[in-house]
Amino acid sequence: MQLRLLLSASALALCCAAPAFAAEAEATAAATNEAAIEEVVVYGRGETRQVQTIQAVDILVATPGTSPLKVLSQLPSVNFQSADAYGSYEWAVRISVRGFNQNQMGFTLDGVPLGDMSYGNHNGLHISRAITSENIASAELAQGAGSLSTASSSNLGGTLKFTSIDPSNKFGVLTALTTGSDATFHGFVRVETGDLPTGGRGYISYANQTAEKWKGYGGEQKQTQIDAKFVQPIGPVTTTTFLNVSDRAENDYQDVSLNMIKRLGYNIDNIKNNWTLAKQIATAYQTGKPMPSPFTTVDDVYFDASGLRKDTLGGFTADWDITKSLSATATVYRHTNKGMGTWFTPYVPTPGGAPIAERTSEYNIDRLGFLANVTYVVGDHTIEAGIWTEDNDFHHARRFYGNSVDKPRDSLKFQSGPFFTQWEYNFNTKTNNMYLQDTWRVSDALKVNFGFKTINVENEAVRLIGTNAVGSIKVDEGFLPQVGFNYDLGAMGEVFGSYGENARAFVSSATSGPFSTSQAGFEAIKTKLNPETSKTIEGGYRYRNENFQGVLALYHVKFDNRILGTSTGAAIVGNPTVLTNVGGVTSDGLEFAGTYRLTDDWKLSGSYSFNTSTYDDDVRNGAGVVTAKISGKTIVDAPENMLKGTLSYDDGALYGSLNGSYTDERTYTYTGDATVPSVSVFDLTVGYRFKSDNTLLNGLEVQGNVTNLLDEQYISTVGSAGFGNSDPTGDGQTLMVGAPRQMFVTLRKQF
Repeated sequence: MQLRLLLSASALALCCAAPAFAAEAEATAAATNEAAIEEVVVYGRGETRQVQTIQAVDILVATPGTSPLKVLSQLPSVNFQSADAYGSYEWAVRISVRGFNQNQMGFTLDGVPLGDMSYGNHNGLHISRAITSENIASAELAQGAGSLSTASSSNLGGTLKFTSIDPSNKFGVLTALTTGSDATFHGFVRVETGDLPTGGRGYISYANQTAEKWKGYGGEQKQTQIDAKFVQPIGPVTTTTFLNVSDRAENDYQDVSLNMIKRLGYNIDNIKNNWTLAKQIATAYQTGKPMPSPFTTVDDVYFDASGLRKDTLGGFTADWDITKSLSATATVYRHTNKGMGTWFTPYVPTPGGAPIAERTSEYNIDRLGFLANVTYVVGDHTIEAGIWTEDNDFHHARRFYGNSVDKPRDSLKFQSGPFFTQWEYNFNTKTNNMYLQDTWRVSDALKVNFGFKTINVENEAVRLIGTNAVGSIKVDEGFLPQVGFNYDLGAMGEVFGSYGENARAFVSSATSGPFSTSQAGFEAIKTKLNPETSKTIEGGYRYRNENFQGVLALYHVKFDNRILGTSTGAAIVGNPTVLTNVGGVTSDGLEFAGTYRLTDDWKLSGSYSFNTSTYDDDVRNGAGVVTAKISGKTIVDAPENMLKGTLSYDDGALYGSLNGSYTDERTYTYTGDATVPSVSVFDLTVGYRFKSDNTLLNGLEVQGNVTNLLDEQYISTVGSAGFGNSDPTGDGQTLMVGAPRQMFVTLRKQF
């Protein structure tokens, strides 16, 4: 009873601390209730690989608008960092698993590929723009070799498969409002049609989120999202049509260095409120005069920067149970994107105007794809085969726009009328992948699977303006095998193991990948550059009883043909830096995750991971000279130890959770001479679900969230502006700091 009073008081305190009330609810009140008491994390029972799944209930108890990637950070080996409380500010978002960064992982939504989820993505979009978090039913993480069916050409080190919720059979309206720190507003509404006379059902939702930056002046981060889904049975075929539209605009936080934090403070950021000071700094740099105090370099502060993205993702899926033994699924999808990253550069003046120009990196994506797979059950064998084909056009440009002396441009609007285009390219990427797999039920206890996939990706570049390389380059891996087993020990649990090989296609971009060098550099590497590959061995043990479920896994990963920009010497005239294969990385580790039910209402879950990932080789230039002595050094942004834990309470009405995570120190240079300290961060959730005869109160839910509960000051993202060989003075401006303590309150209501 005292504990209930304490949690109730905490909820009341959170509500009073927040500026105002707000409202949302989930698809079914009972689902929230019972799902929270049952499994939240599913530990891959029956799988031959290390797999965990997060359910919708765990995403809903996070602050609305929070990226599902942040929720997944509670799983073992997941290193997630960002500069905002929601984990959605894309420039700073970094997720790595077992030492592999997000560019080396695979991401899908309902089977549709999302690309490598990098900031300047050439072949997809971020999950935070693909679907609003309230519409995610589950998120599955495979830390090692993802399933053969995953539509990805970058998944060297794991896959994340997101699944959207299905429309309800009952008509209903779900509403939600959230308010809190830094003028946060998050509104959400979803309307369900329920079962229609045609047998179909669907929903449409609208989400609107705005928030000020927690540091700096006048910065905003805002997004609107419309998601729609309709399911219609037609005889033995079930069709699903979906359309997701996102419009995101966010002012950037500034990349900082350890030295900048020491000189200028933890909260140093862009000076959007002071156009006069920004012009003074630019003029001082351009005329060789001293910087205005307390700044010592032109890069200490910038005026402003932003990221703008408009996305439309739609598709149609048909699921057909042809016979009792034969079924097929096919999906056609299209994704279009218009993007612009802006930076008010003091290095380039506006002709006849201000000493500052607005530089942009401009992106346009138009990709059309098709997925299909067939499953045939014969005896003890389940045979699967599938294909994925995609044609992706990517337009990439770098332009400069002028600012008047009196007034800068609006950084949150797409710009027009550039005074200079530095470069402009068209890229086309054709992907044709397939897989074949047999899962054999050898006995009641033993299941084995074996299969392979192929990767065939051709990249082509056409120059419109500039000096970068053009031409074509191809990755053709005809046999990437995967085998695994699962042995059921009955009441003693199960053991599992797998081996898988993967390869990563090249990037089609003007700023990364093989086309980001000169023509001479490209000609020198196009027949020699090998795609990055990985070989993963993992095995483990799962156990489950009435009160406990958990998994223990060991793994060994060999990552080969690591690609890095290096100097090739005097033979490459005009641009001495090109991509080359610089060796490999060896990773070994251990993962443990478990959930223990203390009582009917109390639950304790946690995970621990140990990882050692080191470079196998020194980096050499084209002449064979060592340019970075890194053999045996720990790779960048790969904490050795991570510990996560969650204590949760749910009696059906009152609920709450306390999440904590410890992340070991991380290096942000290849030689390992610069690191950021270890950090522990805690988040708190407290909520109450009303059950009443009163129609307005019944089904109403109030939830309070506190992020970074102890108000820890720490370095979050490393490598935001890339990694370097060394940073002995701490001047590497490639770090982001974490958000301070912030509080939010949410009201949910299902009608």
